[in-house]
Amino acid sequence: MDRKFAIKDPLAESRLFLSRIVAAFILILFLIAGLVVRLVYLQVVGHEHYATLSKDNRIKISPLSPTRGVIYDRKGRMLAENVPTYSLELIPEQIENLDDTLLRLQKLLDISEEKVDLFQKQRKRNKSFTSTPLLQNLSDEEVAKFAVVRPYFPGVDVYARLVRHYPYGDLASHVVGYVGRINEKEMQTLPLAKYRGTNHIGKTGIEKTYEEHLLGTAGYEEIETNAQARAVNTVATVEPVAGSNIYLTLDIDLQKIAYDALSEYNGAAVAIEIKTGGVLVFASRPGFDPNPFVSGISGKEYKALQDSPDQPLYNRALRGQYPPGSTVKPFLALAGLEYGVTEFNHRLFCPGYYKLPNVDHKYRDWKKWGHGMVDMNDAITQSCDVYFYDLALALGIDKMHDFMDKFSFGRKTGIDLVGEVDGLMPSKEWKKHYRSQAWFPGETLITGIGQGYTQATPLQLAHATATLASYGKVITPHLVHRIISADYADLIGGKADAMIPLKTQNVDNIIKGMTNVVHGSRGTAGRLAKAITYQIAGKTGTAQVFTIKQEEKYNEDAIDFKMRDHALFIAFAPVHDPQIAVAIIAEHGGHGGSVAAPIAGEIIDAYLNQKKEAQP
Repeated sequence: MDRKFAIKDPLAESRLFLSRIVAAFILILFLIAGLVVRLVYLQVVGHEHYATLSKDNRIKISPLSPTRGVIYDRKGRMLAENVPTYSLELIPEQIENLDDTLLRLQKLLDISEEKVDLFQKQRKRNKSFTSTPLLQNLSDEEVAKFAVVRPYFPGVDVYARLVRHYPYGDLASHVVGYVGRINEKEMQTLPLAKYRGTNHIGKTGIEKTYEEHLLGTAGYEEIETNAQARAVNTVATVEPVAGSNIYLTLDIDLQKIAYDALSEYNGAAVAIEIKTGGVLVFASRPGFDPNPFVSGISGKEYKALQDSPDQPLYNRALRGQYPPGSTVKPFLALAGLEYGVTEFNHRLFCPGYYKLPNVDHKYRDWKKWGHGMVDMNDAITQSCDVYFYDLALALGIDKMHDFMDKFSFGRKTGIDLVGEVDGLMPSKEWKKHYRSQAWFPGETLITGIGQGYTQATPLQLAHATATLASYGKVITPHLVHRIISADYADLIGGKADAMIPLKTQNVDNIIKGMTNVVHGSRGTAGRLAKAITYQIAGKTGTAQVFTIKQEEKYNEDAIDFKMRDHALFIAFAPVHDPQIAVAIIAEHGGHGGSVAAPIAGEIIDAYLNQKKEAQP
């Protein structure tokens, strides 16, 4: 059998082997060159950058939240404080089965699904090794109940924290406001560096307006960590700076008097210290308890507040817009004197109604049989509508608007609270712009008695009264008197922003009429004068809730309570040395003289007695 043998070519094999060695050598040279270039870059060119990254991997920054500033009233009583409380918190990375742990904690401490959902949202924003609160404001019973089973809940513990607390509850809720947990929308706009270490922010009232002062400055710790990002040592600490303490002009004693006096009615009371512009009373009834909002109010509780027909979340003193009724009459009377369209002694006959020339419609006076012959003093004292119908027609709507605007009717007063509304003092231009309609003479008449389109807030009424009492000195009302921190102290208020040019004699005449409202024999608030030794200048008002037809008669006893007129009263005292101005609105109270005026009288009397007792 023949066999075939392959003939070897040693020369070709040598060449192939040699070429492979050369290729491998060249590849090794390229790899060594690349490695050298990379080493040079890491050690020389990029040394500073990578050294910083290395340090950042070793050192973590842990924020330290500052203590929020305390809010006091004018006498140093705490309206918003920080109280120690217990918080149940979880560190997710230390918990093997988070869902099972949450379920067992829910059964143990009766934790709602809402709180668990809130925990889950916060947990996702935090690092897994960060402690995240599940339940705040634990009672002693809850702390004790958890302490017994603590060994069975690794990664779960109770911590002592400072939590915001409002000791006066609903009494000052609309003034002080409240803090609440930072929501998703706020997280997108807030400066993260300022809010690291805190979960709360001012939501309403002083808490919101002065958030920057109350918050303070966050501190931080530089913590050395291991490869698993767990803390092993604290390298450095920068302590947080506490927020500034704030002293309000508010007097909580007077606030309580006003709030309690409104007990039968929803409404508002505002009192201003005339010489400084400081707000002494800022009551809106009903109020609400702000404390549940701090740790997170339940959906059921919040819905109950929102759906309540009494609207406890609505700040009536700041945002309540009401027809001012006859409380505008002293200001319109002053406008008539200043513009020279009438005189203080000018008299006209009031038959109980007023008619425009060549018009059959009767604009009724509140007194069906009329007031007879009246001058300006009588018209203010007895609140004669017919007199002010005639005066309004003589002035015209635009002059009325321009003059009332000087007293902040139809515009914001500028108080240091977020959310103030404008109110409304109409004009021809306003109606053309917003209603696309012409202005009618009849609308001028009803504007003259504070009805129609006219809207004012209790704050605007109090501010206008203070301005009138000071003969045109305009001081922006304010609630904050002092802001005090470690390196900063500021006194606020007391300076006039403007002076309305008014003739002294004209103001004297208006004040005379307002004094007779309380002290005159035919004054509409005469009962106030019985128990005081000083003089009060005031004006009653009644604001219609619905329009009464020409042939109908208003019968308070025959209509539903919610359809009854609002009762208003403005006043200042003492007449010869004005110190306090007050505005009251009692919703569906009916009569300013019998319902709103006594409330104002209680506030004024308490304030003046305080000042008298404080004198040496």
